[in-house]
Amino acid sequence: MIERAIQVAPAFEVSSAAHLVQAASRFKSHIHLILEEKTANAKSIMGIISLDLHGGNTVKIIVDGEDESQVIPELESILASNYR
Repeated sequence: MIERAIQVAPAFEVSSAAHLVQAASRFKSHIHLILEEKTANAKSIMGIISLDLHGGNTVKIIVDGEDESQVIPELESILASNYR
């Protein structure tokens, strides 16, 4: 299991959330994002939207599975960049 805290980029919006879910869905690992007391499955668009991520938030990613070492860099690049 791997955990990492990542600061969300200022321009994170719904299209970024969709890109995050698409990326997470390519992995076999279980991937969860935690913001304050809310937890969401990173493979669920409704889960990610329910976190209400905004620029400046620090979100924790928890990954557990056979390809976990590949997950963090890819999701971090989406969360921390100004992807649109």
